[in-house]
Amino acid sequence: MPPEDRVLSPHTGWTRAHWEHTADRLLAAVRPYASSTHALIDLPGPAGRAGRLCDGLEGFARTFLLAAFRLARTGDQDPAGLAEWYARGLAAGTDPSSPERWPTLHENGQAKVEAASIVIALHETRPYIWDRLDDSVRQRVAEWLADAVGQPVSRNNWAWFQGVTNAFLRSVGGPWSPADVAAVMELNEEFYVGDGWYADGTDRTADYRRFDYYSGWAMHFYPAWFCRIAASSDYDEQEKTYRGRLSRYLLDAVHLVGSDGAPMFQGRSLTYRFATTAPFWAGALLDADPLSPGVTRRLTSGVLRYFLDGGCVDERGLLSLGWRGAFPAIRQPYSGPASPYWASKGFAGLLLPADHPVWTSTEEPLPVERTDTEFPLPAPGWLVSGTRDDGIVRLVQHGGDHADPRFLETDDSVYARHVYATAAGPAVGGSADVRPVDAHVCLLRADGTPSLRRPWERIRLEGRVGVSRHRAHWLDGETPDYFVPDSTQFTGGPVLTTASVLHRGVEVRLARADAWHSRHTVSGQAPGADGPTDSGPWKLRMSGLPVADEQPVHADLGPARAEVRSDGGLISRVVGLLGLDEAAVDHADGTNAYGPHAAVPSVTGHQYVRFGEVYAAALVLAGTPAVASFAEEVDVDITNDTRGSTVRVMWPDGHRDVVRLDPPSTDNSKESR
Repeated sequence: MPPEDRVLSPHTGWTRAHWEHTADRLLAAVRPYASSTHALIDLPGPAGRAGRLCDGLEGFARTFLLAAFRLARTGDQDPAGLAEWYARGLAAGTDPSSPERWPTLHENGQAKVEAASIVIALHETRPYIWDRLDDSVRQRVAEWLADAVGQPVSRNNWAWFQGVTNAFLRSVGGPWSPADVAAVMELNEEFYVGDGWYADGTDRTADYRRFDYYSGWAMHFYPAWFCRIAASSDYDEQEKTYRGRLSRYLLDAVHLVGSDGAPMFQGRSLTYRFATTAPFWAGALLDADPLSPGVTRRLTSGVLRYFLDGGCVDERGLLSLGWRGAFPAIRQPYSGPASPYWASKGFAGLLLPADHPVWTSTEEPLPVERTDTEFPLPAPGWLVSGTRDDGIVRLVQHGGDHADPRFLETDDSVYARHVYATAAGPAVGGSADVRPVDAHVCLLRADGTPSLRRPWERIRLEGRVGVSRHRAHWLDGETPDYFVPDSTQFTGGPVLTTASVLHRGVEVRLARADAWHSRHTVSGQAPGADGPTDSGPWKLRMSGLPVADEQPVHADLGPARAEVRSDGGLISRVVGLLGLDEAAVDHADGTNAYGPHAAVPSVTGHQYVRFGEVYAAALVLAGTPAVASFAEEVDVDITNDTRGSTVRVMWPDGHRDVVRLDPPSTDNSKESR
């Protein structure tokens, strides 16, 4: 590893040389797992849903993307022979007679995903690979890619895989479809919701609820590369639009990284790790970066170091399925052993020349290192709070639940929790989606089974306040197929309206239960699908974020107060304010990406829930006692009227917030959002 430079990079010590060295190590480590012609890179681990052959293609395509970013600015200075090595794989993978041939894009849908990485890599290394291929190989590659042309467009980020493939084929004189490109761009406009944010489409309904951290390295990444590859005046207006949206998005995204370099642990595909830096590099490449060059490098190098220092590379030099270290439970149905190598997107900064300001400017602090921050993100429905004292950023979720609003569903732990953070994550896998414990508001049945949250509807999001509503429900029998929700598999309960007020890292969480009525307009009930109903009684529980560590987590219980803390000083504290007086700590080892030992604090009412009554707690995840102590001095006051409840939150620094918690409507009108 090159020596650190604490003058140029006072925060991370890293320079371009460290990125190049890391790329070289990652590329060298996968070679022992390559087939004889290099067309397939079959890494160890369980096969993905697409099958082992496609896993081998995935290993080639995603590491080829990394190799391309490494090669693009080094020209013929290629001591590892990357260009020749991957060119040989291209020739064999597209040869129908080769025993190592790739599945076609018609045979396996996952091949469309990998084709997008291949065309980006070919574009960025065109003088060193594409232009030097034999004519017959170029023809075969074009024919393999051409299977994407004219296929139906997926109504999610997959549409852009077809878009960039068409752009590359056009650039090399291959078959392409202007209609394909127009359809992709039309969908892109449907997905755009404002302020730089895209929803990741939908397969089932026009209610776009799919917001997650994935947006940056999918919905912004591919439009940027479409423009780079197309390089045509035909798309000048679109490029201008995409650049503007990316720039606006980055103004929000820069706030979602902690001072230790940790991105927000929220949404799917978290094992792609430093792919989270891809939109920042795209901003620099498209001259659409609203941040100073020193902030961009500080953020990107900080994220890369966070994962590398945390053990994301195993003893073989391979990226494991996991977060910092290996954590198999993070695996999703489409995850194969090479899936983590979409982290390669995070190396796009190597396309910038070595004398670019991003590489030559002195690192500058992140927003959370300069001052406390708190603000709403209306597009995804999030409240964000960062505290300078501990460098932690928190995200309170009252927006996109990644669910079909017509049906009750289980609680996907990376979407349905009330709060996420850069220093902690929810329990993942096992029973986490059907018996949620952490960062949650629920009604507990007599046997202790917690109610579920998805889907919910956003009621209000402004300033420091977010309000949402859902019908509490419980799963009957086995876990349903995530992709085919069906409300008849659940028993419904009352309506829960929950609110969050976020200030200086502390969330005051409020909840009100109201009896369910068949005329309610709450999400989760398709017409005529009103299933069985649970009549209670129930107790209400609010829980904080887990603390997870390599060592057992410490717990402390007091009257209406629960706290867990790690040896390193991370604290999760919950203080009951109204109606929540029984404190508890749940220990759950082996469930958390942040460490093998985890514990969750919670407070529960000792009395059964009464409809129309407001319950409240103060919750905080903090890295210092000073931040945590702010939760101890919050006060709330309730006034009830014929419509509902008005809650006044009084903070120890003199700030005041007012929140309305009203019962749900029983007609077809929609409340203001």
